Amino acid sequence: MKRLTTKEKEIMDLLWQHGPMFVREMLEHYDEPRPHFNTVSTTVRILEKKGFLGHKQFGTSFQYFPTVTEREYGRSSLTGIIRDYFDDSYLSAVSSFVKEEKISVDELKELIATIEQLKD
Repeated sequence: MKRLTTKEKEIMDLLWQHGPMFVREMLEHYDEPRPHFNTVSTTVRILEKKGFLGHKQFGTSFQYFPTVTEREYGRSSLTGIIRDYFDDSYLSAVSSFVKEEKISVDELKELIATIEQLKD
């Protein structure tokens, strides 16, 4: 799965949080100064081409909806980061967190306990 740009992620977050919307409705969720309608519309079409969005047509308007859940995207992003930065090794990723003190020994023990429960 491809990664989202910052602007694409903003739109996906809106749709994940609020459900299907028309571009005009999306604009209502932005703080001032809001982006131009055409800018959001273009980004939405790019997201649709990438496979992140689908649409339903209502007359001449399109209501967009996510075709990928937030969880699916997050899982895919994590997999990509581990592949690209940790030589596809989850052990290297966890080791990095330990070395940088981003995860404690107690948290590691909790993780091991969770893994052992999943195996049973």
